[in-house]
Amino acid sequence: MAAEQDFTKRKLWGGRFTGSTDPLMHEFNQSLKYDKRMYAADVKGSIAFSKALLKAGIVTAEEQAELTRGLKLVEQEWAENKFVIQADDEDIHTANERRLSEIIGKDIGGKLHTGRSRNDQVATDMRIWLMDETAAAEENLKNLLSVMVSRAENEMDPILPGYTHLQRAQPVRWSHFLLSHASAFTTDLNRLREMVPRISVLPLGSAALAGNPYGLDRELLREELGFQSIGENSMHAVADRDFVVEWLQWASLMMIHMSRLAEDLIIYSSAEFGFVTLSDAYSTGSSIMPQKKNPDSCELLRGKSGRVFGQMAGFMMSLKGIPSTYNKDLQEDKEPLFDAVDTVSAALRIAEGVIATLTVNSDKMAAALSMDLLATDVADYLVRKGVPFRETHHISGRSVALAEAKQCQISDLSMAEWKDLSEHFTEDIADVFNFETSVEKRNAIGGPARAMIQRQVDIARQRIAGKQ
Repeated sequence: MAAEQDFTKRKLWGGRFTGSTDPLMHEFNQSLKYDKRMYAADVKGSIAFSKALLKAGIVTAEEQAELTRGLKLVEQEWAENKFVIQADDEDIHTANERRLSEIIGKDIGGKLHTGRSRNDQVATDMRIWLMDETAAAEENLKNLLSVMVSRAENEMDPILPGYTHLQRAQPVRWSHFLLSHASAFTTDLNRLREMVPRISVLPLGSAALAGNPYGLDRELLREELGFQSIGENSMHAVADRDFVVEWLQWASLMMIHMSRLAEDLIIYSSAEFGFVTLSDAYSTGSSIMPQKKNPDSCELLRGKSGRVFGQMAGFMMSLKGIPSTYNKDLQEDKEPLFDAVDTVSAALRIAEGVIATLTVNSDKMAAALSMDLLATDVADYLVRKGVPFRETHHISGRSVALAEAKQCQISDLSMAEWKDLSEHFTEDIADVFNFETSVEKRNAIGGPARAMIQRQVDIARQRIAGKQ
């Protein structure tokens, strides 16, 4: 019994309890196996907190220096993979405080938790950790966008069919297609940046839920830890996980955009299209069919979008029924967030590699172009002759039907046949049947003309740099 009591009393909350913890319950409750990745954030928060304790007169200058020295040694042990985890280390906070007291002694180490709860401590650690990971995600997303934009600028010549409903619609430039996906990722970049102020809200100093009674200087804590603002309500501060939900929602939408890009590349790299060829570095073969080259990188990008969305939906269900302030349900925030952050990090870097190394098959793109893609240009031709668009649309449709009936391209129709369709057709109808001319006429903002592609490139680079 004495051993059981000793085991329980070693826990931060152990003084209240006289019985031992069921070993299964201890394992069920323990989060160190995954929250240990926040060790640096926990040490950073603790060092800042020791400075607030010094200002409040809770510790002396010598004790604060010793706390800092010990915490840095704890961080070094984690960094060098030398930290020895004990059986009763529940989480990263318990483990770090236990080891700190072993290094500098309980008389000083035991003062660190004065006016602090694991409730505000874990919320602070997660925000510190996520701010760093958000900055890393921003860099990865900027790198992907930079590759997409550079390829678009350098590869303006190729023209391919643009699709709606997966049916050939109108000719567009390859660069226009690539920038269409870059536009979605640029919006994701803006959303990511806009989240930072909502992540960067300091909970530390809120204690368990009712604030601390020592007059700790929370403005000092904010400055030390680099937060943009301070949580104004202690009850809300310890329980707020909206920043986790928002990050997961952002990641889900970004991965949906990733999935759509991946789907296009899967289709375009198939033998039936052949518009692009994926690098061997991002493809795999078949165990039974030696001719196969599978776009596994893109398939995994597409598949992992569902994984990230699932993490978001799962945590929202954990969050929805929790009563006010901190409840242990909130421990379920870490695994989905950590997994989503890891998945997003890998996905962005893989996508960058896929885009950087794929080969554009402009000849295959050109071969897929057919004159029926210029049916809208025929209608536009008549509009310029003064014919109302609704009438020109009907006339152009009749020209397509006639060509289908004759089993020829609409460009092969005779002048007499064009005249039968409308008296407004003249010999210059032949000028319509040029794909380069078609895309260059679409020179309004947002179009596929070269000047507009360059405009999109320039604006994208400004947005990547945070200037728009």
